[in-house]
Amino acid sequence: MNLKNLSIAILFLWLTPEISVAQGSNMPDRIDVFLRNKMQQLHIPALQIAVVREGRIVKDNTYGIANLENGIKATNESIFSVNSITKAFVGVAVMQLVEEGKVKITDPVSLYIDSLPVTWQKITLQQVLTHTSGLPDIMDADEQVLGHGDENQAMQKVKVLPVEFNAGEKFSYNQTGYVLLGKIITKLSGMHFTKFIEDRQFKVAGMKLTRFGDSYDVILNYAGAYTMTKQVGDHFVRNGTPGVGYMQFPLFFRTAAGILSTSTDMANWVIALKTGKLLKEKTSIETMWSPAVLNNGKIGGFNKLTNGYALGWPTVTREQHPAVGPVGGGRSALFIYLKDDLSIVILTNLMGANPDKFVDEVAGYYIPEMHESNGFGLPLSIQKLRAELIKKGFGKAGIVVAGLKKKDPSFKINESELNGWGYNLLSQKKLSEALSIFKLNVDLFPGSANAYDSLGEILELTDDKVAALLNYKKSLELSPENKHAADRVRILSGNN
Repeated sequence: MNLKNLSIAILFLWLTPEISVAQGSNMPDRIDVFLRNKMQQLHIPALQIAVVREGRIVKDNTYGIANLENGIKATNESIFSVNSITKAFVGVAVMQLVEEGKVKITDPVSLYIDSLPVTWQKITLQQVLTHTSGLPDIMDADEQVLGHGDENQAMQKVKVLPVEFNAGEKFSYNQTGYVLLGKIITKLSGMHFTKFIEDRQFKVAGMKLTRFGDSYDVILNYAGAYTMTKQVGDHFVRNGTPGVGYMQFPLFFRTAAGILSTSTDMANWVIALKTGKLLKEKTSIETMWSPAVLNNGKIGGFNKLTNGYALGWPTVTREQHPAVGPVGGGRSALFIYLKDDLSIVILTNLMGANPDKFVDEVAGYYIPEMHESNGFGLPLSIQKLRAELIKKGFGKAGIVVAGLKKKDPSFKINESELNGWGYNLLSQKKLSEALSIFKLNVDLFPGSANAYDSLGEILELTDDKVAALLNYKKSLELSPENKHAADRVRILSGNN
């Protein structure tokens, strides 16, 4: 890992503009402090949060700047794009039609849409909802909708493309299926799908500020879109400050993305959903939140966190505190913890802020065991190691591992997971503990160039440059192509 990037990840960037006090809050609480620091670290201009417990909103705050160009502060009425969280609304819309007996999720889409390619005709609504259809994507390589915003052209272009895989074979995020779902909702409801969602969800849930739209529309109190990346040729480069982002979603595409909302409205939507105002049957919600099972019996999703995908809803399928977690545009997240009376909405106006990566930490302020510092999110083997090290001391890491293996011969430590925990401890400013873990990783995996490189980094951070140099040299010996180790060896050797 690059030392410069590591230092940036650990230290707050205090030179960024001061973040405003939370709207509607006289005194900042620990969540406010955490979120302000996260905003400084990630350069997030504005952020909204709403927390739901016991059927009511218990926290509803806004921070930062909604419009950087004019220095306009964000308020609780600032409106944010939720991007692909829109798909969760589509999941609800389909299940509403299911409850009315107008459709079954096991039906093929060809039952409702004519003139589909032969290879599409057996694909079911469930498969398009869960991104397991294998359909070709209606987005091009530059993430632009085919046909330049014209629905007929877009469908003509995507229909001639080959399917990517047999339905149910794997998870592959795909927008085409949601365009088809929009057509089906419009046909079966007797109104355009946007109006159906507005009437049956926005109005019912009391979402007064929520609407469909994009960057082209003039929207009162819109928080806009910002990005830290800029395209130069065929590559994207990262800037040091946010720049203006632009998102356009043609009307026919707005089942895939297109809803703009506030954290308050989104929280009210969650409350309406959980109290039976949107779906009458409990089984409807259970079906909607059950991740698709692939042909091989496994589930598939975006990453290790959102590792499954249900009917428009990404799922966080895990033993401890499972959740459904719609995410949108790398800027917004909504986590409903299935075994806990807790739902959290975080909206930002920075693409790439990825609040899904820190929403669990916010949950930790309500459920303390979910704090990263308490070991939440660590692999099971690392959790077992952590528990023993807390009892016996991090300085005895080697002895502790030997004891765990003796007690349970099946106990195994993964090098990358151990390395990841080391950086986790480092981000918590637990330097001594992190150093012990990086040393343990070298002891357990003496043939790993990465283990030596990581140990070199923390030794350099703790100003033990002699030992750091030795570890960088060992890393370079094991992996001569390791540019980071080569650079550090050159610099620490005084050969600038």
